[in-house]
Amino acid sequence: MSLHARLVVDRGRFRLDLPLDVAAGEVVALLGPNGAGKTTTLSTIAGLLPCIGGTITLDGEDVDGVPAHKLARRGVSLVPEGRALFYGMTVREHLALAERKQGSVAREQLIELLPELEKCLHRKAGLLSGGEQQMLAIGRALVTRPKLLLVDEMSIGLAPVIVERLLPILRRVADELGASVLFVEQHVALALEIADRAYVLTHGRIALEGPAAELRERRELLAASYLGQAAAA
Repeated sequence: MSLHARLVVDRGRFRLDLPLDVAAGEVVALLGPNGAGKTTTLSTIAGLLPCIGGTITLDGEDVDGVPAHKLARRGVSLVPEGRALFYGMTVREHLALAERKQGSVAREQLIELLPELEKCLHRKAGLLSGGEQQMLAIGRALVTRPKLLLVDEMSIGLAPVIVERLLPILRRVADELGASVLFVEQHVALALEIADRAYVLTHGRIALEGPAAELRERRELLAASYLGQAAAA
């Protein structure tokens, strides 16, 4: 699924106004300092927040104003910051809740992508480690075989060694399931290792964008964009 968006959102502190694209099977990182508008961007694309202008198109179809539950049926899946798990439910129950009659990812394929979930199937989410909870949140989203996967801060609260194991899963989701992936991440170096392209937001606007490989070589400009100085760099 290809995504093209020109979002105009008024969040009080700032007015989010940005264009972005994600091609089918592409991994795109959304970077920037806290408060730049990254979560707002994902929530708007997922149908949880309204636009006051602009357009959102999926495979060329305008979906601006389509509610979140209908976007989910069209293949848009959001892994929110904080994971939004039911702590009294087991891993197996979470995955079963997300399964559809048709089109779901087979349990075997899901376990192949997230092998550590297999040993946790009978455990309640509240008893899982932070890394296991994040894998469950991702697995629950993948069960629906999303066409567009939106992931908000999957590394939050996790040790860097766990993040290094989790982030490459997004690359595999694009390569093996053919999904488009747009993800927010604060571990910039790791994000640029798995992404095809990246956008850096500052105060609701794109301060820097380009192929991830190029941005990895432009560390000073990347750092400046986090400080809102990209235009002067």
